Amino acid sequence: MTDAPWRRAARGALLLDADGVARPTIFAEMSALAAATGALNLGQGFPDEDGPTELLETARDAIASGVNQYPPGLGMPVLREAIARHQQRFYDLEVDPDREVLVTAGATEALAATLLAFVEAGDEVVTLEPVYDSYAAVIALAGGRHVPVPLAAPDFRPDPEALRAAVTDRTRIILLNTPHNPTGAMLDAGLLDLAIELAHRHDALVVTDEVYEHLVFDGRVHVPAATRPGAHGRVITISSAGKTFSTTGWKIGWLTAAPTLRDAVLAVKQFLTYVNGAPFQPAVARGLDLPDAFFRDAAATLEGKRDLLSAGLRDAGFAVSRPSGSYFVIADAAPLGVHDAEEFCRRLPALAGVVGIPLTAFVHPDRRGPYRSLVRFAFCKRVEVLREAADRLAAIRV
Repeated sequence: MTDAPWRRAARGALLLDADGVARPTIFAEMSALAAATGALNLGQGFPDEDGPTELLETARDAIASGVNQYPPGLGMPVLREAIARHQQRFYDLEVDPDREVLVTAGATEALAATLLAFVEAGDEVVTLEPVYDSYAAVIALAGGRHVPVPLAAPDFRPDPEALRAAVTDRTRIILLNTPHNPTGAMLDAGLLDLAIELAHRHDALVVTDEVYEHLVFDGRVHVPAATRPGAHGRVITISSAGKTFSTTGWKIGWLTAAPTLRDAVLAVKQFLTYVNGAPFQPAVARGLDLPDAFFRDAAATLEGKRDLLSAGLRDAGFAVSRPSGSYFVIADAAPLGVHDAEEFCRRLPALAGVVGIPLTAFVHPDRRGPYRSLVRFAFCKRVEVLREAADRLAAIRV
């Protein structure tokens, strides 16, 4: 008997054991360990501080003034227009707010609706691996075949020839994430150009998850795939407010795409959440219109947090990557004599009072070998929490 859709998705996300029995994710397990032991939870990728006052006040005002019912299916005009202004302001992209923008329940829904709209049974979806866990689940839910392109430590840059080899006439979507979760790597213009070239050659789409677009470091500049030659009609761009504005619980995301592509995603999205987050939409619109200084300062603050935690990890004896963006740093525990990061992460709350996530959680079991000793830590936390975590890690004894 063919697997039910939920079972396919669970297998795709590696939530079922070999006997098909559901088991908790490593994320749930580590969070439970943090709660039980009082350890500092650097496993989950969400901030522990509220976002800008302007957004919070706008949301409160919207609730108080009665913006509490269903918003338009496409999203409120005020937000769609702000998204279009944002794309013009930061990337010189002309986007029609009425025909090329769709507001979603976070980037996760945008990704799910896009994959369900375009992927049919047997179609292939190419991703980078390690891969954000929801990608594999939704590919499986759509009946697609997941084709990963490996990212090798320590820089986690994709090999262009490996991408060429992965994309075939069976490929329906090339799904890219930049800046990348979980590794913090960024894709350069050349790799984006190659993905678009391959999409044209094999009649595929390029879908880019750009939720960390404003959280980039070391003077780097985010390059959206939609800005590259040949992108129009081939690229669907996905982003959200959660990471930029530290409002992950609001679940306000969006996508921009050519009208025919946007409408195909809308046809699916309307049967998922239908609509979402009415009072948060004008608040996010206000956030997108904040001065340039806000976006610069947000990135600079997070860069400082990256450096603070990275220093503590190095003092503890880890080999540490240097992420170009995102919330995360990858630390190699091999210098500590650790060769099983999953087992190590289960002991880490007792060893150091800190929680991390083994990078193998983002890799299919058959391909985990090169990642066995790697741990992902989140640095999107308060400075005092990161200082305490750095002190605890520096005192670690394996």
